[in-house]
Amino acid sequence: MTSTPTLDLSLLHSRVLRWYAEHARPLPWRADGTTPWEVFVSEVMSQQTPLHRVEPVWREWMQRWPTPADLAADSPGEAVRAWRRLGYPRRALRLHEAATAMVRDHGGEVPRGHDELLALPGVGAYTAAAVSS
Repeated sequence: MTSTPTLDLSLLHSRVLRWYAEHARPLPWRADGTTPWEVFVSEVMSQQTPLHRVEPVWREWMQRWPTPADLAADSPGEAVRAWRRLGYPRRALRLHEAATAMVRDHGGEVPRGHDELLALPGVGAYTAAAVSS
């Protein structure tokens, strides 16, 4: 009978973290002090879109709409126009709807809980997990 090797989770974690420290791309939404809203927007923009196309549009959005309330106060059409060529413009509409829901239901903040994130328009399991982590 062959034995199954045991997995040392602490060793695995340290190796993954070491690799990340050496190889992670420097993206603005990974910087210290990034808000949950900035992470949320980056996750929605990054769905099926290469990050080199996301970053400049994300920077423009964060200057124009630094909070969910700022986006919710503007028109959905402006969100679609500012989406530019990221593809799947319906994501811009869902992001606007999510910002509106955050203002209406969460005091203008990105909800912290996984279930509350899943309840937002356009948010699936992956995005909810990425934002809540």
